[in-house]
Amino acid sequence: MDAITLTQADTPLRFDDRPLGKRVGLVVLATDHTSEPDFRRMVASETVGVYTARIAYANPTTPENLRRMQPRLEEGAALILPEEDVDVIVYSCTSASVVMGDETVEQAIRNAKPDVPVLTPPSAARRGLKAFGARRIAVLTPYTEETARPMAAYFAGHGFDLARFTVLGLDDDRVMARITPDSLVQAAVQATPDDAEALFISCTALRSAQVARQIEEAIGRPVVTSNQATAWAALRLCGDDRPRPEFGRLMTLPLPEVA
Repeated sequence: MDAITLTQADTPLRFDDRPLGKRVGLVVLATDHTSEPDFRRMVASETVGVYTARIAYANPTTPENLRRMQPRLEEGAALILPEEDVDVIVYSCTSASVVMGDETVEQAIRNAKPDVPVLTPPSAARRGLKAFGARRIAVLTPYTEETARPMAAYFAGHGFDLARFTVLGLDDDRVMARITPDSLVQAAVQATPDDAEALFISCTALRSAQVARQIEEAIGRPVVTSNQATAWAALRLCGDDRPRPEFGRLMTLPLPEVA
């Protein structure tokens, strides 16, 4: 076979500072089925890129197993565009963020990506509820009582009045991800008493973001979900203020100061 001649192009090349203007890092559990599709649907665009790293996790979903992820957070964040800046990083696990503490999660991620804004689902949910001016809230979680109790204490400790706190009794996030959206709508209606000002649906495994608007129509009050809240806050921190009412009322609001 004759040797192939390769030609070095002399075309002048121009380079953008970044392939996409904004970068959102997403740290998810190895078992996660829902966060990436939700962020692809709600966040990713021609101007905002979503870059994901997965970290080891093993069910069942218990406080002890959730804490075991803490040493892996820094490593996961470091895998997102190494040696390059990102605009915000989301750790996509609500119950683990509560068990470890928002500050612990933030510090672990900033060890790998200094000075980056860090979002957790509970911290984003607090800002979402604040955006609605809601203090007396209902909460729906798929967890067992053991895993849900720290969540109840977290919101009560941040000044929220819990009108009702409903658990579904599941301990495997892969099973949580299989709950049908119409089942979530029914569970949300039952979980919301008349005196609740808003409903928070906890857990990044649940496919609740895609039916947030439907739930709002059913209960007549605002709905905040884990993935919807982090997507909303990430977009706002990237300077994207476009209203996205198809994902619920929260996606039409500006981002308030830290709650």
